[in-house]
Amino acid sequence: GQRHCCSIAQMHEHYSLGYPDLDELQKNPQPLIFDIEVLKEKLQAVPLIHKEGNELYRQGKVQEAAAKYYDAIACLKNLQMKEQPGSPDWIELDQKITPLLLNYCQCKLQCEEYYEVLDHCSSILNKYEDNVKAYFKRGKAHAAVWNVAEAQADFAKVLALDPSLRPVVSKELRSLEARLREKEAEDKIRFKGIFSQ
Repeated sequence: GQRHCCSIAQMHEHYSLGYPDLDELQKNPQPLIFDIEVLKEKLQAVPLIHKEGNELYRQGKVQEAAAKYYDAIACLKNLQMKEQPGSPDWIELDQKITPLLLNYCQCKLQCEEYYEVLDHCSSILNKYEDNVKAYFKRGKAHAAVWNVAEAQADFAKVLALDPSLRPVVSKELRSLEARLREKEAEDKIRFKGIFSQ
């Protein structure tokens, strides 16, 4: 019996990486153990990445902080994809993602990327209806893009969930009202010029 195979298979059969242990791993792959170790390492790295993001934020390096939070979120989302949605492990990972996502949204608010904040905060609120921080950040984003009714509704929800935040919410509402008056005055001047021609 003569054995026939294509040249690629022959090349693979005689190919060496130059390290016997890697050659053995290539012949008999065992990715599960490796994956678990990598996943554990990723999970252990998340608190450190979170802490680095917080430090960058405190230093005023908002873009860099957002990138750190994004990396940590991506790491956890990657792990979460390996779990059954709704399972205890999936929920545990989701609860770790939420504070990171809120920090990320805070950075995006400062970078004036309001629609991204609206999307992320809404996704948090779809799962966790009583998340005060998500309502507050979404309210600020709504106010920034002139969604007045939505901003007021979100700020009202913040007060319903945590009345101690009344001074902060009142400040945001006063700021929104002042911006509205300013916008109305600008519009009046702009339209007066249009209609008087």
